[in-house]
Order: sequence, then C-alpha cells, then structure tokens
Amino acid sequence: MTEAVRAENRVVIAHVYTATAAIVLGAVFGALQGMSRASAFNAPAWFDYYRILTMHGVLMALVFTTFFICGLSLFVTYRSIPRPRKMILGWLGWWVMLLGVVMAAFEILAGNATVLYTFYAPLKASPWFYIGATILIIGTWIVAAEIFENVLWFRKNNPGVPVPLPAFTAAATFLMWWIATLGVVGEMYFLIPWAFGWTPGINVMLTRMLFWYFGHPLVYFWIMGAYICWYNIVPKFYNGKLFSDGLTRLTFIMLLLLSTPVGIHHEFMEPGISSTWKMLHTVTTYGVAIPSFITAFAIFASFEIAARLQGRRGFWQTVTSLPWNDPAFCGPAYGMLLFILGGFGGLVNASYSMDTLVHNTIWIVGHFHVTVGGPVALTFLGISYWMIPKLTGRALWKPDWALWQTRTWFIGMLVMSMSMHIAGLLGAPRRTAEVSYLGSAPNEWLGYMLVAAAGGLLLLTSILMFAAVAIGTLVVNEKGEDTTVEFAQPVAGTEPAPRMLQSLFRWGVVALIVAVLAYAGPLLEMLHNPGFLAPGMRTW
Repeated sequence: MTEAVRAENRVVIAHVYTATAAIVLGAVFGALQGMSRASAFNAPAWFDYYRILTMHGVLMALVFTTFFICGLSLFVTYRSIPRPRKMILGWLGWWVMLLGVVMAAFEILAGNATVLYTFYAPLKASPWFYIGATILIIGTWIVAAEIFENVLWFRKNNPGVPVPLPAFTAAATFLMWWIATLGVVGEMYFLIPWAFGWTPGINVMLTRMLFWYFGHPLVYFWIMGAYICWYNIVPKFYNGKLFSDGLTRLTFIMLLLLSTPVGIHHEFMEPGISSTWKMLHTVTTYGVAIPSFITAFAIFASFEIAARLQGRRGFWQTVTSLPWNDPAFCGPAYGMLLFILGGFGGLVNASYSMDTLVHNTIWIVGHFHVTVGGPVALTFLGISYWMIPKLTGRALWKPDWALWQTRTWFIGMLVMSMSMHIAGLLGAPRRTAEVSYLGSAPNEWLGYMLVAAAGGLLLLTSILMFAAVAIGTLVVNEKGEDTTVEFAQPVAGTEPAPRMLQSLFRWGVVALIVAVLAYAGPLLEMLHNPGFLAPGMRTW
C-alpha cells in the first residue's frame, strides 16, 4: 500500500467514524424520545423532550448521513480515479463540517435551539445555531469541490473516456446536493439577521418554502448515497455484474433533475401557495419514483444474472443464492426490503387527498424512519463492514456480531416504523411529547407507542453492536486484510453509455434551471403577498 493510499484512507476514516459517533448519540436520544412518548420515561426539565427530539433529528438526519456520504463518496472517487493528490479539500471539508456540528450541537444542548431539525420560523433559535448549520453546509461544498476536481482532472487527462461510474455517481450526488442546499443557505440569509434581532420580523412561509426546497432533496441525497453502494459495491458480494452502465448513469441523472422540484408537497396544508404549484410538485414527486423503479429492476436483474451463472433458475433459487450470511450484503439487502415500504408511504404522502389524512400524524414519522433507517442507514452500516477493513487493512472484528446487528436493526426498524404508521392512521399526533391528550385519547394509541419504544430500544442495542464492531476492527485486530478495491463491472458485451449520459455538468445546469422554474412562481407569489412579519417565539 502506497503512502498516498494510506493518506486517502485516513481522510475517509475521519468522515466514517465521525458518522459513527453521530449515529450512536442519535440512537441514544431516539430511544429516550420513544420511551418518553410511551410514558415510560419522564424527561427532566433541564433536558426536556423537545431538546432530545432536536438532538436526535439533527444527529441522525443531518450529521450521520452527511459525514458518511462524504466519506463514502471520497472513497469511491479516490479508488476509481487513481492519481497523485493532496486531499487538502477533503480534510478541510471535514474540519469545517465538524466545526459547524460542534457549534450547532452546543446551542441545542444549552437549550438555545430547541427548534427540531426542521429549523424554520416562527420558532427562533440562537443565531449561532443557524451559523453552525451554515458552516456544516459549507463544509460539504468543500468536499464536493474535491470530488468535482478529481472528475475534471480525469476528463482532462483522459479525453473521450467516460468518467468511471463510481466517481460519476458520487459527482452526480453532490451536484444535486449543491443545487438543493442553495435553498437552506437562502433561508439562512433571512434567519441569521432575524435571530440576531437586526430585523423586526420574518416571513414565516418564505422560510418554510426555502427549507423544503432543501428538505426533501435531502432525502434523495441519502438515497443517492445508498444507490452508490447498491450499484457499484453490492454486486461484488455475490460475484454479480452491473446490469447496465448506461442505465445507472440515467438513474442518477434523473435523480439530479427531479430531486429538487418536489418540496412543496410538504406544504399541502400551508396557505399562501396556489393549488397549481402544489399540483406541479405532486407530479414531479411521482416522477422521481421512476429512477427508484429502474433501480429495483436493475438490482434484481443483477441478482438473476449472478444466479444463472451458478445454474440457478427462478425467483426462489435466485434469492437463496445470495450471501445472506455476509453482513456487508445483508445490510443493503434488508435496507432494500424496507425501501419497498418507504416507497409506498412516499406515494401516499405525495397525494394531496391522502396526505390530508396523515400529514400531522405519526404516520409521517414512521415513513421518515423507514426511509432513513431502512435503505439509507442499513446500507451505510452494512457497507461499513466491507469498507472499514479496506481502509484499515484489518479483518472485521466479530463478524457474527455484525451479522446480527443488521438483523436486529431490520427487525427493530420494522417494529417501530410500522407501529407508527398504524398509530398515525388512528390519528396519533406527531411532534408532541404528550400523546394521550390528558387521558382522553383512544387507548390503542398508547399501546402502539409502547411497541414503537420497544423497537427503538432494539435499534439502540443494534447500533451499540455496530459501534463495538467498528471500533474493534480499528483498534483490536491486527493488519493483514487485503485492501484492494474492485467495483462492479457491466455485463460483458453490453453497449457503453451514450455520450449524452456522460456530460454530467451539463445536466447539472439543466437541473438548476428546472429547480428555478419550479420555485420561481411560488416565490414570486410569496414576495408579492408577504403577509405579516413574525417576531419569532421561544416555546421552551
């Protein structure tokens, strides 16, 4: 192993283990939150339920996912584009992100930012929380610049050669991320002066629209991170092939184009936005399901191709031929199963009439968890069992623990999220510490909250097992593991991707134009009819 590769490994390890710390802490806060809603734990006044909820949401939805996707994307970019590099931007991005996280977390723990992870007005946090969140975003832009620089270097030094697929998928993910985060940076332009008291008030609807411009693409940022693994890495675990290089590039381009103009479907219940724009975002939300259907087809086609090479035929033989005792495979595979449920819930939420029934219920929380905790978290946890040995040169510590960790996470997430879905259909509210309405609520709500809390405790147990395996691999086992990395290759004889699917940055320009067109109308409506300015409130 060369010194350059070892240096590349260190910057990736920094991102991955920071993500590990975030998911462990987030799981602790999540378990406390679940027990509190089930009336099995009384949060103390000095660290109330809503502060716990804010820490859980920020750590899981923003910190864990962002650091891991940054580390994963740097890993696949570095390993698919071999070249001399200094990695200054990779390290700088990590330090800047860490600074932003520390600033934001301090304000939450101090009780100055209990605004949940959806930090729009009128709840008003300390300005330093907003500044910390902005710094975190800037750090991701620096990591994105590192990835883009490597892609541009490859294109310059290999004219006419397609960018390697792993680097292409990483660059597409961060190009979408850069377009999406323009919304949250725009929101901060209004929130920070307002939080400092420099302005008399703020347009609440404007901040919500800017947040959801970013908030729903955030989900696709997570999903695209999982897709990087599903397409480029997972087929290697069962000696499989990539179904199609061109279809994979098309999938990521479609996600780049369609991930941003969908956020208004989170605002079906909001006034001030015309039904025309709500309908438009409903259509694009259904449209963004297409790359997910393509992925489902391509992944199972890869399963079947590998099974046929083994002489197996049919659905059952294909499924049983997969390496179900390999934790690196089981994590993504179980995540794929949960993604089926998450996709169904997403289509429900995107429908105006059905969303009306579930919007302010815990159904939404169940959907959110099955999408984040399913295809995203389980994929990242499983891939870590492959990636950490490749980074450290050490064999996986306690692989049997790793296997049971993926199983317990799958069961715990299924139990918790399904109980939330059912309770939501019964009318159980979300975003509230008290779900019994002082004893007047139907008793079945409380029963499902107890089931959800039990699932949360199983998830906490699972994540502690993951942390033990990750730390044990880093510090206990001796070096000697093969650190060679190979990515999935297309089936022999398939056509190369058309040139129109290789011009990623041109598609980025198109995606930016689509985002502007999708939001120009509702933003102009908002600015033309601003309504009253809110001074802000602190309810804690």
